[in-house]
Order: sequence, then C-alpha cells, then structure tokens
Amino acid sequence: MQQAGEATKKTLTPRGERTRAALVAAARTVFERDGFQNSRLTDITAEASCSTGTFYTYFQSKEEILDAVFEMAHEDMLHPGFPHVDADDDPVVVLEAANRAYFEAYRRNAKLRLVLEQVSGISPEFRDKRRARGRVFAERNARQIERLQERGLADPDVDPDRAARALSGMVSRMAYNAFALGDEAEIDELVETSTLLWANAIKLASPVTRAE
Repeated sequence: MQQAGEATKKTLTPRGERTRAALVAAARTVFERDGFQNSRLTDITAEASCSTGTFYTYFQSKEEILDAVFEMAHEDMLHPGFPHVDADDDPVVVLEAANRAYFEAYRRNAKLRLVLEQVSGISPEFRDKRRARGRVFAERNARQIERLQERGLADPDVDPDRAARALSGMVSRMAYNAFALGDEAEIDELVETSTLLWANAIKLASPVTRAE
C-alpha cells in the first residue's frame, strides 16, 4: 500500500521539492543533534522555518521523515563517487578507490549512523529497513567478486555472497568505530588495512601478476 508521503513526492512542484528538501535537511540536523527519541516535530519545523501544517503536507510522522533522511544518506554512501577507474584497471587499485570513497561517505554520515543504531534497537521496522539497505551493499560486492573470479583474478573457491557479507560487515564496522564512536583512525590507515584484508581474503591479484 502506498503511503501518502510517497504519493505526494511523485507530484511535487519545484517549490514543493525545495520545501520537502528543506524539511529533510532540518530533520537531519535535529536528529543528529538531539537523537530520535528526544526530537519533536516542532523542533524540525522550527529548524525548517515552516509550520506544522506544512510538515504534514509532505510527511505523516516523525518516523516517515527519519526514513527519508536515512534514504538520502544511503544513496550518498552507495554512490559516493570516486576517482575514475576503468574496468580493466588493477583490481586492487579499484578496490582501494571504492574503500576510500566509502570511508569518506561514512564520515559525512557518522552522526546519523548513531541515530540509526538508536532506532534499530527499538523499531523492528527500521531494523528491517537497515538490513535491506545493508544487503544492497553486500549484493553489489558479491557481483564484483564474481566478475573478478570470471577474469581469473580472485579465488574461485570463495563463495561470493558469503565473502561479500563478511567483508562488507568488516569495513562497515571499521568505519563505525572510527567515525561514529570516535576511534580517531586516519582514513589512509583504514583504506590501507581494509584493502589489504579484502585482497587477501579473496586472493586478489592484478592481471599482470596472474599472467606471470
């Protein structure tokens, strides 16, 4: 069943898009500052300089706008952008670039990840959505492992799905400890370690090395 907020989003005018975006940005500021449970709709509308009635034009509840905030962060982390690499480039270089982009995106969203931890502990709905969004990362990484195996650059005995889940979880936890919990690890250190562990786990080799 389609929610009212979802239907509204598809029919927004340019002005409506701007208002909705301002509400989402305001909500993110409030959630990151106060946490989910201590945040109020009036805090969000005050931050966005709009009325409560305007809020309900775009969202039905605090939970719905929180999900919109999470969705934007998810897209940022899933498609963070990184220096151009070609499909035929050294796969270790490609992996390193992808890890760096992920860590940088995670750092941008670290405060929000703490909010995600909070609501996942109290809401089965958000826990399910978190799990589903996490699967998107693991499935993308599994496809990449499969492509490397097809090129003869990764261990053919490694199960792509299981390896992707394990390695994605490892990198995510490294980022969480560094940026959400404040372990103060440098990105260069995180990138170097995660890339080495990824490469070793699937016995990743460069095309030149494999040909020798």
